[in-house]
Amino acid sequence: MESTAEHRRRLAGEVDRSLPRLVEIARALVRVASPNPPGDTAEVADVAQALLAGIAGMETVRVEPAPRVVSLIGRLRGKAAGRRLIFNGHLDTFPIGADLPWTVDPLGGVLDDGRLYGRGVCDMKGGLACSIVAASILAAHRDAWRGEVVLTLAGDEENMGSLGTGYMLDKMPAAKGDANICGDVGSPRVVRFGEKGLYWLRIEAAGSPAHGAHVHKGANAIDRLREALDRVKKLEALPVRAPAAVARAIRKARAVSEPLSGRGETAVLQKVTANIGTIAGGVSPNLVPAHAVAEIDIRLPVGVSTSDLDRKLRERLSPLPGISWRVTRRFEPNFTDPGHEIVRCVAAAAGEVLGAPPAVNMRVGASDSRWYRKHGVPTVVYGLTPHNMGGPDEYVKVDELLAVAKVHTLAAFDYLSKPA
Repeated sequence: MESTAEHRRRLAGEVDRSLPRLVEIARALVRVASPNPPGDTAEVADVAQALLAGIAGMETVRVEPAPRVVSLIGRLRGKAAGRRLIFNGHLDTFPIGADLPWTVDPLGGVLDDGRLYGRGVCDMKGGLACSIVAASILAAHRDAWRGEVVLTLAGDEENMGSLGTGYMLDKMPAAKGDANICGDVGSPRVVRFGEKGLYWLRIEAAGSPAHGAHVHKGANAIDRLREALDRVKKLEALPVRAPAAVARAIRKARAVSEPLSGRGETAVLQKVTANIGTIAGGVSPNLVPAHAVAEIDIRLPVGVSTSDLDRKLRERLSPLPGISWRVTRRFEPNFTDPGHEIVRCVAAAAGEVLGAPPAVNMRVGASDSRWYRKHGVPTVVYGLTPHNMGGPDEYVKVDELLAVAKVHTLAAFDYLSKPA
């Protein structure tokens, strides 16, 4: 009887031999446009469904909560009852950006000098390819693990996921599981166990019009808006009460994570940030503006809730004349215990594949993993480095594709081959 160690070596070898197929799967997905907006994932879902149909024993369900916003659930059973592991990812991408200075066809799936190019290849069709290959290899070894492998390939992620992963988790029991590995972007050297919350705010200011030379006869809406924005920016100094395990993990990850994600990431992960993204008001320099509006993207660390922000905004903005506001999007900061088994499985597999322990850290940006954590499913994000994500010549490195596919395979096997 083959030992677990021998079986793992065989699985790793099969991933190595699957590299040409891994690249072709990523290219096949990239060649089908799925920009959001408009969020049409019907055609790329057709391609993904055909890929899943080629995996022995895979059962596939198509989910379409709105016309042409299509997601897929693929379900693969092991040798006996056990835990259910999810591979989650999204089929939609940023807009293609045909007006950007691409040097390759954004839908060509160009392979050159160890790089695979195309819109959405890092965010996140390359990650989907890694999970699909991992599932196909596990399918060939169903006698060695128990439980289920489920792939949830979602539409609508770039629009916050309510018609994609959110819908599947609300309506489709098979989309839920005991743990989830999401192949969204990041770095093979960092295992992400949580992410900041988001709180999008629209502030409007009303004033009284007058001639610009007679400011004493009017009330300047832009001045009122400036005061409101100054008060919002001061929210960045709010105290943060994060669990000790989260704060410790963020600090420990700094040496590995910051060189990859940018200097200052450690501080940003532990504080409120408020980005004033748009601002408008007035019609002419010589008129006192009667209306002004701004939109702000506020991100919340673990330790600050959206209700905390609600309360602080009421305290700070309510006294200001002519100011009204509304929250346009909100989601709580969320995390999985960095010591949870699925985090340890992915980190151990990554250390083995890369030859050095990865960082275990939070994620600055949002992902569909927040939906899984909202439903109580422990989740990690482990994916590719986002080279030129959303810009021209988006690409991934082929050696990273191989590494991520191998980590997904080994981590899933380790999780499912152990007793529940």
